[in-house]
Amino acid sequence: MENQKKSPITIDATGGKIFSVVGDNYRILVGGAESNGAFAVIDMLVPPGGGPGPHEHAQIEESFYVIEGEIEVKSEFGEYIAKKGSFVNIRKGGVVHSFKNKTDQIAHLLCMVVPSGLETFFEEIGKPVAYGEFLPPPPMDPESVKKLQAIAEKHGQKVYPPDYLDNIK
Repeated sequence: MENQKKSPITIDATGGKIFSVVGDNYRILVGGAESNGAFAVIDMLVPPGGGPGPHEHAQIEESFYVIEGEIEVKSEFGEYIAKKGSFVNIRKGGVVHSFKNKTDQIAHLLCMVVPSGLETFFEEIGKPVAYGEFLPPPPMDPESVKKLQAIAEKHGQKVYPPDYLDNIK
């Protein structure tokens, strides 16, 4: 019988594939290629004012652990301020959600998605950057939004207008 063991995956503190996504810095630690599609782990640095707009992914469960800073998490079910040490789980099913860093400090999150797939979306829409490098968010004119929505749909997601969750309490 052939040995089925695989070596551990190790990545140094600034290694991995890193992308600027909506102005944030997303470092892919483990993707579907390394986990046989089971999960992905993404290290996120979210600058002040950063974070993705309203979106959903019905077939992906997404969890965040706040390492440093804080984010405001919004969903169809309300708002939550996730501070250092907080954990947020967006369960499968397609709940519309977003998060935003409303502070003047960088928020540092560890994100895990099950199954993998969200990281390939980030790879397609993001621009390669160095660890801790922040690019301005891309323009969100109607043509750009339409293109983003088409790419999101290809990856099992749906993107909503930025104000979609504004009336949620």
